[in-house]
Amino acid sequence: MQKISKTVVISCRVLRHHMKSGATAYKHGRAFSMASVKCYYETAKSADCRSPAAVRTIDLRSDTVTKPGPVMRRAMAEAEVGDDVFGEDPSVNELQKMAADIFGMEAALYVPTGTMSNLIAVMVHCRERGDEMIVGDLSHLHVYEQGGSAQLAGVHSTTVSNLADGTFDLEQLESKIRHGYPDPHYPRSRLVCVENTHNIQGGRVLPLSFLRELRFLAEKYGLMVHMDGARVMNAAAALGVQPSAILEHCHTVSVCLSKGLGAPVGTILGGPKDFIQRAVRARKALGGGMRQSGILAAAGKIALSDMIGRLEEDHRNARTFAEALLQCDPPLYQVDLATVETNILRFRVCDSWLSPAEFCRRMATVGEGEEKALGQGVQVLMFPHVGGSVRAVWHLGITEDDTQLAIQKARSVAQQFAQQRARSQ
Repeated sequence: MQKISKTVVISCRVLRHHMKSGATAYKHGRAFSMASVKCYYETAKSADCRSPAAVRTIDLRSDTVTKPGPVMRRAMAEAEVGDDVFGEDPSVNELQKMAADIFGMEAALYVPTGTMSNLIAVMVHCRERGDEMIVGDLSHLHVYEQGGSAQLAGVHSTTVSNLADGTFDLEQLESKIRHGYPDPHYPRSRLVCVENTHNIQGGRVLPLSFLRELRFLAEKYGLMVHMDGARVMNAAAALGVQPSAILEHCHTVSVCLSKGLGAPVGTILGGPKDFIQRAVRARKALGGGMRQSGILAAAGKIALSDMIGRLEEDHRNARTFAEALLQCDPPLYQVDLATVETNILRFRVCDSWLSPAEFCRRMATVGEGEEKALGQGVQVLMFPHVGGSVRAVWHLGITEDDTQLAIQKARSVAQQFAQQRARSQ
């Protein structure tokens, strides 16, 4: 089988295309082929050319790969719809009311994506071009959203250093706040953004004590707090509290419906009524004013009513896998169990001869003799992550049995690698 060195193996068709193109891209200062980047966004495909029925694919690249089940699809097909730009789509209106109640906020707005939702929040909070927001240097909003706040809103960003648990030092935050407006030399500090759970730091849950102190500090200086709460429902499940117990410590929030909650499209932006009124205008300007979007909102209603309670299952499966990595014989993996709080797992391969990209390639390839040893061919799709780590994410498409198969695959890769290393010495 052909392969691209140090990349995650994907389908033969995509693999051949990228071998011809030879394109590369940089991510977090490391060179990855475009095939590796594309693999992150594609749905699971067979890594070799045998019959898909002979191979079990376990897709742990992200919780964005979930697909709507029969109940959600039926709700979408039967949704009552209207023109949402006119405010006349009953399914959208019901979803927004449901979300506002769950969040403990006055109002909510349905938007197509989390990136748009965060950008709308920045636009509304930072009303003048050249206003400034303070964000974590490893936050999704700062790293992965293409600098949209600067591109489209004219908002300047300054960063504070994210700590290992996703928080940041509040004294450092205070030092970044501008004073003396309207001094002509400086932008005006308007907004502080936090992320919960924190993606790059491995699904870490922000402590309620930190959020409480953060809001107090922000309001002391007249700043607003926006939470990128794409996975805030995971945070609530991990803390054993209602989402409103977290969100009372921020002024606005963006909550993704298309990750662990399983809807195919959509994010909810929540906040005060006057904020949402201005957000409607910003959404329209960004092209997010959809028409009969109740077909999509119907899936969001199922996500909020039926899917929150099952998030603990994803957390359990992630921890089961993490614990199994530590018990692997021969030892190959390093995991800090104290950091495994939700559905995202970051771990390291403890041998410099096996890079994260090569490890992911091996996990995604059906090895020699594997079908006999495991009873079937198994592909486990993961992604090389920041700092030389590997990221795996659990979601509603991954069962307890899938997790056990992934554990067996990780053990098999460790054993095969140890044998190859021994032969080469």
